[in-house]
Amino acid sequence: MGALILVLILPWLSACGTSEQAPAADPVLAHDSFTLESKLLGEQRLLNVYTPPGYANSDADYPVLYMPDGGIKEDFPHISQTIDSLIREQAIAPVLVVGIENTERRRDLTGETRVESDRDVAPAIGGSDDFRRFISQELIPEIRARYRVNTQRAIVGESLAGYFVMETFLAHPNLFDRYIAMSPSLWWNDHALVQEAKNRLPQLAGMHRVLWFTTADETDIFPYTDQLAETLKTDAPGDLVWHYVPMKDQHHATIFRAAKEQAFRSALWKDRP
Repeated sequence: MGALILVLILPWLSACGTSEQAPAADPVLAHDSFTLESKLLGEQRLLNVYTPPGYANSDADYPVLYMPDGGIKEDFPHISQTIDSLIREQAIAPVLVVGIENTERRRDLTGETRVESDRDVAPAIGGSDDFRRFISQELIPEIRARYRVNTQRAIVGESLAGYFVMETFLAHPNLFDRYIAMSPSLWWNDHALVQEAKNRLPQLAGMHRVLWFTTADETDIFPYTDQLAETLKTDAPGDLVWHYVPMKDQHHATIFRAAKEQAFRSALWKDRP
């Protein structure tokens, strides 16, 4: 009975993500915060924005790394700190980080599902299309209006946010140039996203996208990330740069911090603006 209970709750645990656990005591770097009234979502959203060293004294335009789970009590502090360190080390080009603080996380980061048990994750689910439209039609234009940015965009997410990254990569690849997913919850909707990958990958031909993803020891996730990697080996277009870096010695609660530096070094831009 104990084993059965564990199997049943594994997807729920993997949906939680690090942002719903007690936050680590990370230093909060200097940053901007502002609210955006979203007509598409019908609510006000809080955004946190890190600008790189030299931004204030430059007239250059910069790439942007977008991140769900981007609140000050979520993942924004440790991600912006890592980005800042890598920029100062000149391991990556300067980049802005835009953190989107959650209101209803599981609503925003999940697509529709035909699996009844998936609906136990939260009272409201299936809002990823609306959340993507918010990013595309409201947030990105607002960032362009407020900051000196170019057209290069990346997105990073873990767990359900990682699923959102993967869903966007396969269903709406024009929205970002570079996609980073940590232990994406690909079990969602009976791993339909993985099953659909073979048919979706051809649309990426000629788009020159970058995908970097990883997994930890989660038995409800790594079979599907492994399967996706096999599909990419046979069906990825030639101009797609992709890296699958499984870290099965890590756990769901540790993978974001364990993988982030390697991911950013590999997947983000090297050319300085």
